[in-house]
Amino acid sequence: QVTVAESGGGSVHIGDSLRLSCLASGRDFSQHDMGWYRAVPKKSRELVATITSTDVTHYADAVKGRFTISRDNATNAVYLQMNTLLPEDTAAYYCWIHHPLLRDEYWGQGTQVTVSF
Repeated sequence: QVTVAESGGGSVHIGDSLRLSCLASGRDFSQHDMGWYRAVPKKSRELVATITSTDVTHYADAVKGRFTISRDNATNAVYLQMNTLLPEDTAAYYCWIHHPLLRDEYWGQGTQVTVSF
């Protein structure tokens, strides 16, 4: 059974940092793409950052230069280091795991990040 669990969210002030973690279990995800999406009420879930199995990264324009995604294949983990947080970063952040050929896709339950003035 596959499980995907995020952690590291919280309430911070503008300019602070947070590090989100996602740990997956149940199979080997070293060949999967991994990433983070975020969602706010009444809006579609949006891509934040992704990292391929070969460590190629992609970031949404809104987070470039502030967020860094990384992964550890030995532990099936993906991380999101978020610096210089802004109120518009307030959202529920979801871990995403996907294999483009196998059509596997998994989501975590989300972790809330709230940034206030």
